[in-house]
Amino acid sequence: MKTIFTSFFFLFAISTSVIAQETKEAPKAKEQGHNDTNKFRQMYEEFATPNMYRTASGAPGPEYYQQQADYKMDIELDDKNAKLYGTETITYTNNAKESLEYLWLQLDQNIMAKTSKTPLVKDTKIDPALSAAGFSRTFLEEKFDGGFKIEYVKDASGKPVSYTVNETMMRINLEKPLAKGQKMVLNIKWNYNINNYMIDGGRSGFEQFKDGNRLYVLAQFFPRMAVYNDVEGWQNMQFWGSGEFALPFGNYEVNITVPADHIMEATGNLMNRAEVFTPEQVSRYAKAQTSYDNPVIIVTQAEAVAKETSFSDKKKTWKFKAENVRDFGISTSRKYIFDAMAVKLGTKTVMATSVYPKEGNPLWEQFSTRAVAHTLKSYSSHTFDYPYPKAVSVNAQDQGMEYPMICWNFGRPDADGKYSDDVKYGMLGVIIHEVGHNYFPMIVNSDERQWTWMDEGLNTFMQYMAECEWTESKFPSRRGPAKNIVPYMSGGQNGLEPIMSNSEVLKQFGNNAYGKPATALNILRETIMGRELFDYAFKTYANRWKFKHPTPEDFFRTMEDASAVDLDWFWRGWFYSTDFNDIGIKEVKQFYVSNEEPKGYKAPEVTRRNRFAATGPKVYMIADGSDGVSPEMKKALNVKEIKTLEEYIATKFTEDERAKLETPKFFYEVTFNKPGGLVMPIIVELTFEDGTTQNHTFPVQIWRMNDAEVSRTFATQKTIKKIVVDPKLETADIDLTNNTWPKEEVKSKFD
Repeated sequence: MKTIFTSFFFLFAISTSVIAQETKEAPKAKEQGHNDTNKFRQMYEEFATPNMYRTASGAPGPEYYQQQADYKMDIELDDKNAKLYGTETITYTNNAKESLEYLWLQLDQNIMAKTSKTPLVKDTKIDPALSAAGFSRTFLEEKFDGGFKIEYVKDASGKPVSYTVNETMMRINLEKPLAKGQKMVLNIKWNYNINNYMIDGGRSGFEQFKDGNRLYVLAQFFPRMAVYNDVEGWQNMQFWGSGEFALPFGNYEVNITVPADHIMEATGNLMNRAEVFTPEQVSRYAKAQTSYDNPVIIVTQAEAVAKETSFSDKKKTWKFKAENVRDFGISTSRKYIFDAMAVKLGTKTVMATSVYPKEGNPLWEQFSTRAVAHTLKSYSSHTFDYPYPKAVSVNAQDQGMEYPMICWNFGRPDADGKYSDDVKYGMLGVIIHEVGHNYFPMIVNSDERQWTWMDEGLNTFMQYMAECEWTESKFPSRRGPAKNIVPYMSGGQNGLEPIMSNSEVLKQFGNNAYGKPATALNILRETIMGRELFDYAFKTYANRWKFKHPTPEDFFRTMEDASAVDLDWFWRGWFYSTDFNDIGIKEVKQFYVSNEEPKGYKAPEVTRRNRFAATGPKVYMIADGSDGVSPEMKKALNVKEIKTLEEYIATKFTEDERAKLETPKFFYEVTFNKPGGLVMPIIVELTFEDGTTQNHTFPVQIWRMNDAEVSRTFATQKTIKKIVVDPKLETADIDLTNNTWPKEEVKSKFD
């Protein structure tokens, strides 16, 4: 019975609004060709039709399959000439029901070939001033000769296999179709010139130091099988540089031969540690395997510096084995310091590891491996326990790139070892981000070539949560908080594309693929769904699709299926459109309660909707400023002064029930408008004359019947002094000038 009294006034206000609408002119007939533009309509047109491969719940279906690609490789690095040589045996298993007429492999290094078309699609203009080096490089110097040189492709018996190279893709022309369950063995030999990524760009290559040493980060270094699945068939889009990689899972055995004075880390377990490390270093590593609090230095700075002038002519082969990974990365240099510590995740111990040159210290020795360990703990708590044996952070200047179990990260102090907070937190942020990519997309294996946001956006959201959980101090996160995306969302439609856009057409790559989806998910977690519902659904998605190939619809459907929250409006607004959020206060009216019928009042026709307010003795709600308001009426409600109300309460409620009734004294009708295209919850903070506050959140469904404006009635004990929409900046509202009543003057940047 507690809410009956308040409900009376609420329903009275709503019913009078309905009466007013019903007395207006009848709406005109719907025009021919009218489309359903309601923001809450279901997304049947946008989503792919569920099937036996991918269900309507967002889970893999009973017919779901994926292909297998296993690799055995022998790789050799020519350090003097910066060249890589390799042979590989690929065993490809067709698990699809249909036969395959041909196979596709990715040759991503071909983006560096002299014949690459990638430079030709870039918009170039003449700068008014160029450095001599820049002019020489642009107009005078011979272009870098990168790209794969394929020496041969043979089958298991050594017979040459027909193939066709189309830019960054290679088609294997099969003599007969590869049927379900059959395997194809390919033996490929290749080499290529390794690029100086500081000059030529790229996600891999080498960094050149003044002393003649190089630091190598090697990736996309071998012909790799493309993905074939139920959604795309072959994912054989060309690699233009932005859209990253789509790859099948497989098992790897890789032998890498490098100069004998090099230290290396790579994807997988090192199988011959005693052959490549000194006995003392092996002993240190054994100690690190039980050190859960602090990293143990395996290769010291003194040992690394001593090698910097050796330039050994001898060779050493490192042997790695990895199971159920989608790719392979290598980093090697004679300059490397090496440290590691153990991380307990469930019943398993994982090694967190870092390799870095002395130029990275003292920053890297102090923070890198600890950041790796923190990331594994944070991400595992929100998804699944990290399944691989290790995670490695490599210090490579101007890099930020991820591969299974290993990633390259920028961030170094000045030459004197000093560093700013910007450098420190920039380094920590990129380490968390790139290590986090082990989860998305290395394990939850989305298609980066098509949907960058599915790995970068989800991972940036996870990065923000990990940064919030960083215990050292408050982390200055760049992406995640709603307020940080406002400049992008309000920057004009010419620079915006929907999140659901292919990777290669994004004008503002960082904002679109990283910032906006991360912000959207943070808003979904904190403001719309709540942490309990969101976390359960997000963890469900991660576990459903780990070691599989999810699509956007699989994510969208799972989040709804596991939470019972209808989110079609959210996906449509945030992911399929460039709409922005702008909710304001259009008008605030205060009402006073009266016994007396105001002048001009006309009793409404009784309908089903208004029967509660329109029948029986009346209580009149009269707006401040209207003709019916007298000075003596402008005061707080006293029920005893409203005869009809006092009689109603006396006859309808027992004494105990009357004691439980609400006792509001002031009544306000607030009209909210929505200049922005997004529908979002309305978050309102009321501030009273005594300085106390009261918060209300109205679900997004409040906009279902009117996409332009809605009204809410507030019955309060105290006089309202101030009303603010979105007081904590939770919804990325792009215009705060209309969020406050009474309207406040907003200072200019000049002021």
